Amino acid sequence: MTTTDTASGSKRANLPLTVRDPDCGPGIEAHAIGTGAAGVVATTLKALAEPLRLRMLSFLATAPGGEACVCDLAELTDVSQPTVSHHLKVLRDVGVLTSERRGTWVWYRITPGYKSAISTLLESFAPAALDALGPHPHLTGLEDADAALDRLARELMAAHPDLGADVVLRTVRESYTALARSAKVSAHLLTLTERFARQRLADLTRDASRADTGGTAHAGPPQVLFVCVANAGRSQLAAALVHHYAEDRVVVRSAGSTPATDVHPAVRPELAALGVDDPEAFPKPLTDDAIRAADVVITMGCGDVCPVLPGKRYEDWLVGDPALASPAGVAAIRGELDTRVRALLADLLPDLDLPTP
Repeated sequence: MTTTDTASGSKRANLPLTVRDPDCGPGIEAHAIGTGAAGVVATTLKALAEPLRLRMLSFLATAPGGEACVCDLAELTDVSQPTVSHHLKVLRDVGVLTSERRGTWVWYRITPGYKSAISTLLESFAPAALDALGPHPHLTGLEDADAALDRLARELMAAHPDLGADVVLRTVRESYTALARSAKVSAHLLTLTERFARQRLADLTRDASRADTGGTAHAGPPQVLFVCVANAGRSQLAAALVHHYAEDRVVVRSAGSTPATDVHPAVRPELAALGVDDPEAFPKPLTDDAIRAADVVITMGCGDVCPVLPGKRYEDWLVGDPALASPAGVAAIRGELDTRVRALLADLLPDLDLPTP
């Protein structure tokens, strides 16, 4: 059977919509999620796809003890108590939440099997969804990155003669590559590479000094590393607060397990108020040298990505993500970080004169 092509007047044979080629490779079912599993996942995602329910989950994910009373959750909105109860019931019916009645009130917590999934949703997927809505300037690379990186390495070799030229050059190139993966604008990529490489080389020198003394604590000021997922909010704020109060008496670093392209806009005014200029605040990937050089490692939402090394103090701070918070929420997160940082510094530097809150 043939049909006439109205554009050319030519005749062509009717072809089936799908042509099966025995050499085309594995079938579709080999790659697609199963129908039953897709139905279960879709039901759960449908239950999550409501703004108030997501806010409730984010509250529970960072609440002290990992639980909250229904009265606390009701304060997140001005809807009626029955409406709040309805949303909580939806999340409970799909298994995301569990509940327990204690006296008059019902307490909710995230089901253990869902904790990792909810963390991924709030710490990775949600910021990525917000970032996708923003501008994405075209990324253009340096015309001669190799030559620029070689020049930078030669400059840094003089400051770190004990590390060796090959170590310095490798660190510079690795730093450039790591930052380029998440870079939004490449115009400042070499400048950021220099700052990041200087930090890493200082950490390598510190770790080498520790090794020379048989693994004992470094004789210089204590070093604190803050780690979150994106290094675009909480860890940047915490590091800025430490430097604000302790200045050079504490060496402070921040990093992200999956660094964002830029610091979140809502966090920038808070950083500026603490004396951090825009060029100083940029997301950095977590590196082994930063962990090895640290005396205290504090994680916020990504504790499982940090290797546990002997002789270090580890803490996990349950703090909300400012990337997902309202302006009032960002201010509250900064206040909570301020309280935690003060307690940390009072322990690390008992003689430090901290101003009255």
